[in-house]
Amino acid sequence: MLPERVQMQEPEAAEDAGGFDLATVKDVVAATRQIAWHVRFFKRLFDIVVSFLLLVMLSPLVLLVSIAIFFVDGVPVIFRQRRVGKDAKAFYIYKFRTMHKNTPKNVPTYELEHPEQFITKCGRFLRATSFDEVPQLFNVLKGDMSMVGPRPLVETEPNIHAMRSARGVYSVKPGMTGWAQVNGRDLISLAEKVDLDAYYVAHLSLGLDARIILRTIKVVLTGAGVAEGKRS
Repeated sequence: MLPERVQMQEPEAAEDAGGFDLATVKDVVAATRQIAWHVRFFKRLFDIVVSFLLLVMLSPLVLLVSIAIFFVDGVPVIFRQRRVGKDAKAFYIYKFRTMHKNTPKNVPTYELEHPEQFITKCGRFLRATSFDEVPQLFNVLKGDMSMVGPRPLVETEPNIHAMRSARGVYSVKPGMTGWAQVNGRDLISLAEKVDLDAYYVAHLSLGLDARIILRTIKVVLTGAGVAEGKRS
């Protein structure tokens, strides 16, 4: 059994995620290198300042998008889903809803056979531009996430959770963007994503975060690495 600080602490009781019990994740925090206090401090300061400023700057667009989603497919406008975060603790992530209400719940998009039948008209644009991720700025402001870090996954992906746990990925906060997202995104395998996430954890620095943010801007503007639906 894990020390109490790394057991699942979440709004609801922990559940067995498809055969991978998140409550039994190893204490990867002690196994990974300690991140310097000044890196943690400035990373958190950056998260607070940038997420707040972006929320203020984007508020008119957020309002317009919310109205568009409401008129196209009703409520809810915001999609809320449990994801696995730092120390394997579950939290609720926020996104603009891009799929119809009859979409299978807690199923990653890449697992869907024909995702296009579930994506709304607004959703196609929001996903192509990554604007559906904007509500996650609230997660960053709250401290559930960082601007940069491994992307948080749903609980029902046991294989990759086990790989991530073994590589120490859960020793850092998940991010809105990450090393895997600027090095292939949807076009790389789960194992490759874990390798890239583990690289990020091992080499975490303010300089690497800045590099990822700059590359993220290019990826978003070009739409590089985006692929919907089940992959072989």
